[in-house]
Amino acid sequence: MKRKTLFLFLIISACLWAGGCAELNPFAQKPRPADFVHLWSGKSEGELLPLEIEPEHIYGLGLTYAKHLRETGSRFDAGEPPPVFRKDLVSLNKTGAPVPIPDRERLIASCEGIEPGLGRIVDKKFKDLPPLLDYEGELAFVLLEDVDWSEVNNPDYSPKIGYFLANDLSARSIAVLGEGMPNRYDYWGVSKSFPGFLPVGAKMWVPPAEKPDSILRVVIVTKVNGELRQKESTSDMMYTPREMLSFIYKKYPDMPPRKGDIVLMGTPGGVAMQIPGWKAWLADLFRFDRFKKLSSLIASNKNNKKFLKPEDVVEVSGGILGELKTEIAG
Repeated sequence: MKRKTLFLFLIISACLWAGGCAELNPFAQKPRPADFVHLWSGKSEGELLPLEIEPEHIYGLGLTYAKHLRETGSRFDAGEPPPVFRKDLVSLNKTGAPVPIPDRERLIASCEGIEPGLGRIVDKKFKDLPPLLDYEGELAFVLLEDVDWSEVNNPDYSPKIGYFLANDLSARSIAVLGEGMPNRYDYWGVSKSFPGFLPVGAKMWVPPAEKPDSILRVVIVTKVNGELRQKESTSDMMYTPREMLSFIYKKYPDMPPRKGDIVLMGTPGGVAMQIPGWKAWLADLFRFDRFKKLSSLIASNKNNKKFLKPEDVVEVSGGILGELKTEIAG
């Protein structure tokens, strides 16, 4: 066994030497926050209103904070758009009802739904199939008017939006099955589309006037059973709301966001699932397929107590937007 370990170590060392260790750095450029106009939610600014939403579509973006990029072992290229996906409307949870954890049957059905035959493969390969349920405290916005898509790439354009809190729950075991697939981020959407997987806050804040490439500056804080998990200022996001709408339009030109639709702006660092860059690099080096990656993810997180379990309580707060509390059903 020691010889095998030594042999593996020598192979990896040789590969690192040959590549100058550069491949361990997944960033083609250093992630940097966007050049925002910061909006402050003082008493004399903006309007705090009840959140009343009936969206036709729910869009989400991922990897919008640098810290979250690092903890997921993801790559970053400033010239490429971030992950964009859609969530099913059944995920919207406006009542604060406890969120059920999807069982094995529902997980397999979701696999079959996005890719015929995948459910049967997963059922055969994985007798142990935990959902790996994760929290994602986020700032989100609702469109209060239709977007002028001819102007969305104009830095001076600013559509009218209202900000609110959301918890973009995810079943990570389904998301990883998109690895290596051309529509990889559609699997992310499926992993986030189980019933109740999008609890939202009760209030929204509307700026007093639209300012180009602005952001409501608040600190997003996520706690699980009172334990701090996430804490990050929205000013550290790498994309503005206008840019996010542009990314969505490029992916869904036949189904662009309209008035009343909502956009999830991504989560900061501190989620339960964390993959060091070197592990992601090794998985690519040894050409792990998506099933091997899922098997490795399940094994490496067997004792990870940060993933959500029955009766856990997730609290997301964000300044003037108040607090969003979500209970995982027992």
